[in-house]
Amino acid sequence: MQAVVFTAPSAAIEFTEVELAAPGPGEVRVKIAAAGVCHSDLHVKRGEWDAPAPLVMGHEGSGIVTELGAGVTSLAVGDHVVLSWVPPCGDCRYCRSGHEARCQKVATIVAPKGVLFDGTSRLSRDGEPVHHYLGVSSFAEEVVVPASGAVKVRDDAPLDIIAVVGCAVATGVGAVLNTAAVEPGSTVAVIGCGGVGLNVVQGAKLAGAERIVAIDVLADKTQMALQFGATDRIDASQADAVEQLFDLIPDGVDYAFDAIEPPSTTEQAIRMLGLGGAAVIVGLPPTGAKASFEPLVLAEADQRILGSNLRLGAPLTSTSPRWSTGTWTASSSSTP
Repeated sequence: MQAVVFTAPSAAIEFTEVELAAPGPGEVRVKIAAAGVCHSDLHVKRGEWDAPAPLVMGHEGSGIVTELGAGVTSLAVGDHVVLSWVPPCGDCRYCRSGHEARCQKVATIVAPKGVLFDGTSRLSRDGEPVHHYLGVSSFAEEVVVPASGAVKVRDDAPLDIIAVVGCAVATGVGAVLNTAAVEPGSTVAVIGCGGVGLNVVQGAKLAGAERIVAIDVLADKTQMALQFGATDRIDASQADAVEQLFDLIPDGVDYAFDAIEPPSTTEQAIRMLGLGGAAVIVGLPPTGAKASFEPLVLAEADQRILGSNLRLGAPLTSTSPRWSTGTWTASSSSTP
């Protein structure tokens, strides 16, 4: 089959033939219908994150199940699925305690080693192993993934649109509903209105936030954010975003989401907070990047800094009422 293969930051990615083995126990084969493009893939290509090579890139995707491995009963051939790059193992202490987004096997085996749960790859080229990217590798015609990483959706869900649910939507909406648990009536700032940021905006709207301030250096992005539920927008290219935020909301915001990567925007998110506010770090910077804040101010104002990786929870499941309303379809207008 054809796939996009990364070999080194200094080398061009290759669109080439690779072999895909049959699914093992607890795994499924999925024919890819669509794949989203995420900044995380760019971090790997630039050498900003360590990744095993060679590997098939891509971690957002949707498709149709074509083969079941031994013991899989949660899915059937023909099911339409969204792929998740945090497939819970169900066995580690985090999964057992209900914190599947922190799955220990994903964090220590699947993601860093470029393999599946059993420590091996289903991908190869000319007889040599090729690594999986985050257990997905959606830049390919077909994939083999853990069954827990293939989330069944309705058959009428448009596969080309829902591909980004596996990362951009789950990351953005999940940061609001699951990490921050934004309350109705809250004030929210969103720094960066790309695919993830727009879904933070959408999540804040779903949560019932009263004011949602979209912040970006590109006017067309903040304009689009209004369609997702933003009530205000700030052009960060014209003046200091923090000063503009306090002009709009003099007391600062209850929640500030940093949905892009520079440490400077993390620092801005912290400075935008009001009393008792929380800064939620959603965008992922290069390895080694550092941001600073004044601990005394944070402590005296009873503020928090929250990290948020992919926070699935109920919103990604096909039975959740949040997704049965069709609000997720707004994500089709952007990629992360």
